[in-house]
Amino acid sequence: MKKNLITSILYTVVTTILLGLIYPVLVVGLARIWPNQANGQLITRNGVVVGSRIIAQPFVGPQYFHPRPSAAGTNGYDATNSGGTNWGPTNQKLIDRVKGDVATLQAENPGKPIPVDLITASGSGLDPDITPAAAEFQVPRIAKARAMTEDAVRKVVQEHTQGRQFGFFGEARVNVLELNLVLDSQLPTKNIGQAK
Repeated sequence: MKKNLITSILYTVVTTILLGLIYPVLVVGLARIWPNQANGQLITRNGVVVGSRIIAQPFVGPQYFHPRPSAAGTNGYDATNSGGTNWGPTNQKLIDRVKGDVATLQAENPGKPIPVDLITASGSGLDPDITPAAAEFQVPRIAKARAMTEDAVRKVVQEHTQGRQFGFFGEARVNVLELNLVLDSQLPTKNIGQAK
């Protein structure tokens, strides 16, 4: 019994030092080395925070690229309530939502195949990126709404397409917020840089 008591006291002291002192100091030190990453990679325009590179936000209106659907929170894109719905493929609510999204997207681009990420939510519901195919699908709508050529919009997409992480992790992606901010800076709209 005495041996177990000594072991538990030593274990408590060691874990308190490791997890209560060393780990927090290490994390704070790393945050000071990379403050942008530690503070959420916020994007500001004219001194006002307009969003984060790593958290999706809703954009509506034909002049904006739209992100993936979100199931985070009751209205989606709620960073305090990240997560998917866990609805299975036979869930009627999921089927109805996907059918509605497909109908809207088919009306936007009749006859074009719809990229899957425009109708499926990510696991977190807050994925800030879309695939290059999803961006390409939206190019005609955005070009028309902004009175730009499709080639001009495609050029912005190509310039902001990121390859695989370290050359082999994940897939190519495009950040929706960054695309919309670039387009707003080239051809301002009434709602510059604001998600609606």
